[in-house]
Amino acid sequence: MSKKSTALAAVTRIPSELPAIAVKNAVVFPVPGMPVPLAVGRGKTLRSIEVAATSHGLVFVVTQRDPEDEDPGPLDLYRIGTICRITRLGRSADNSQELVIEGIARGRIERFLETSDRLHVEVSTLDDTRSADAETQALLRNLRELAAKVIELSPRIPSEAHQVIEGIEDPGHLTDLIGAQMRLGVAEKQQLLETSDVKVRLARVIEHLAREAEVLEITGRIRTEVRGSLDKHQREVFLREQLKAIRKELGDEGDADEESDELEERVARAEMPEPVKKAATKEVRRLGRINPQSAEYTVARTYVDWLLEVPWARRTQDKNDLKDAQRILDHDHYGLLKVKRRIIEFLAVRKLKGDMKGPILCLAGPPGVGKTSLGKSVAQALGREFVRISLGGVRDEAEIRGHRRTYVGALPGRIVQGLKRAGTMNPVFVLDEIDKLGNDFRGDPASALLEVLDPEQNDAFSDHYLEVPIDLSGVLFMTTANRIDTIPPALRDRMEIIDVPGYLEEEKEAIARGHLVPRQLEEHGLDAAQVRVSDEALRYVIGRYTREAGVRTLNREIASVMRSVARDIAAGDVSPPVNVDPTRVRAALGPEKHFPESKEDVTEPGVAVGLAWTPVGGDILFIETTDMKGSGKLTLTGQLGEVMKESAHAAMSFIHARADELGIPEEMFSERSFHLHLPSGGIPKDGPSAGVTILTALTSLLIDKPVKPGLAMTGEITLRGMVLPVGGVKEKVLAAVRAGFTEVLLPSRNAGDLEEIPPHLLSTVQFHFVDRMDDVLQLALGVKSKRARPRRRKRKAPEATGAVN
Repeated sequence: MSKKSTALAAVTRIPSELPAIAVKNAVVFPVPGMPVPLAVGRGKTLRSIEVAATSHGLVFVVTQRDPEDEDPGPLDLYRIGTICRITRLGRSADNSQELVIEGIARGRIERFLETSDRLHVEVSTLDDTRSADAETQALLRNLRELAAKVIELSPRIPSEAHQVIEGIEDPGHLTDLIGAQMRLGVAEKQQLLETSDVKVRLARVIEHLAREAEVLEITGRIRTEVRGSLDKHQREVFLREQLKAIRKELGDEGDADEESDELEERVARAEMPEPVKKAATKEVRRLGRINPQSAEYTVARTYVDWLLEVPWARRTQDKNDLKDAQRILDHDHYGLLKVKRRIIEFLAVRKLKGDMKGPILCLAGPPGVGKTSLGKSVAQALGREFVRISLGGVRDEAEIRGHRRTYVGALPGRIVQGLKRAGTMNPVFVLDEIDKLGNDFRGDPASALLEVLDPEQNDAFSDHYLEVPIDLSGVLFMTTANRIDTIPPALRDRMEIIDVPGYLEEEKEAIARGHLVPRQLEEHGLDAAQVRVSDEALRYVIGRYTREAGVRTLNREIASVMRSVARDIAAGDVSPPVNVDPTRVRAALGPEKHFPESKEDVTEPGVAVGLAWTPVGGDILFIETTDMKGSGKLTLTGQLGEVMKESAHAAMSFIHARADELGIPEEMFSERSFHLHLPSGGIPKDGPSAGVTILTALTSLLIDKPVKPGLAMTGEITLRGMVLPVGGVKEKVLAAVRAGFTEVLLPSRNAGDLEEIPPHLLSTVQFHFVDRMDDVLQLALGVKSKRARPRRRKRKAPEATGAVN
């Protein structure tokens, strides 16, 4: 007879009505002989215990669903519980009842009886469903083996428990005993209690035991590893102490140990990413084993210093105030409306999007127009630090990525050095003169920049010196260039090109008045009350002493004028205020250096005026032609490029093909030779936009009729007589206005480019838009071409050969 059957027999009869107590966070199993202590204090529970103690000594123990409920009702209790016998009842120091019970049978609540002061229920006992088949025996054997394994792995279970388990033959009793001791949740234990089928209960207990065994195995392995790590640490401490003693005997102790300890403490305090801290800690520990007098010690120490000086966790907070950004850009830069609008759009997208990924801006334009200072203004607008590195002439990839530590004097690349100077990980980083990168046997720095300027991969940039991942995703990169055609295509593809045009003469005058003159007055110890610079003087300096797209030379020339004034005032030759006019400018700067082309009334045939674009702005171009006795040869002079030469030949072919309609005798092309020349032969000239002017000049020569006075023109031509659009229209039109031309001929598809020109200048010029050369010749020469139907050349009929195809 099992222990459970003996316990049931000891109770002659289990009443159908029993007082009940509800317990929290616990499930009591029917395990006879195993005492279960309970601390009780609720009024209903105490009353139920008193009723049971004064009668049969039995109580029904049931688990409540919500452990926070202090007065559970019928719906708050599970239906299955355990019929228990009270074995001991006492009172503790805090006046609560100490109850010890013993579970004897499973029971089910059939109904709750009406009582006001306690729980009272009608119960029925639940008997186990048993089977003695081979599967049950196999499950029982598996349960014993798993239980033995858990006892062996768990340090809290005594080894005697194994003997207890081996002595229990009843599988139902064994499952209740193990289930009561396992660390399971209330819901899982309640499920075991409600399972009356012994075979199913065996399977569930085995499942829980297997999971417990696996957890214990992992816990044991972790415990072993921790113990091994502690042993290793203790061993390292012991060896370090020995090493210190040896150094002390050698007279080599003191500073090196203190330095190593200080570095280790700094690394521990530094807010580094985990891979960086791991590399720094490893190097510091290696320092402790190196003789401070060796060269290797210096290399390792420098490496650790660099890791500590990179601002890994420091970032500035962006201001994101677009109105303030617009104010800063307007204050620092005059004009450049399109450029400033694009920068504000760029900042607006960053503000709304919130992340750091976006296009890399490349400011492309001639020297001296303020590309680098635009980067400074963006940094000021965002409240970020500003870093600039010049890439002009850089030919070594190590300049970008750094040198490997195996080289003597190795250092990180310019990117890491820039982050160190900035002191933050999100500065505005301007890569200046990116179009002047070189490459040779030492590598291609442009290829190294591909990773730096790619927002998709620069969050793990690798410097050859540091050899740890560096997050550059927070850096706002901007680049500058004078020409974009020299930038490698792969690098150019990663950037958004923003054209920064040269300044107009009016803009240069405003910049000089608002920025350059006050700066030079301050630098030379003068003020506005002592020196007054007239508008005529500024225009004179701009037009006759500078020829540039920017204002650098203008700044230098104004400085020269101010030095002259300062000398005269200091010597007492003049008394303030000094009026600076063109005469005073010429006395300070000497003879005029530049003589801009001006309008001339061209009265002889064969001369036409074209418009040209140069890196320093627009200019007018006189194209001269003449003819002589010869054989139809066309000579081109004036240092012309290949494209311009091709335009001249295309123009000549077009005129020859239209000779009949233009009234040009055929003999002109066989008995005369032609010479086309562009003055200023020391300046190279190229491009297709002079095609219209060349054709007009040649036609004027051949029909012996001068070009309409006051007319300037530009446009590319084709053999079919089409006029194609050209670039640099803004600069060309402004050059025509400055030279005094009243009419300008442009391709029709360039009409939209006039929107960039100030309205007050447009009103002084009449524009003619053309699509074909017929319209050009009619406007310039008054020639109304009548296009004849194309003549078809008659083919001679082939002679009969007798062959049939």
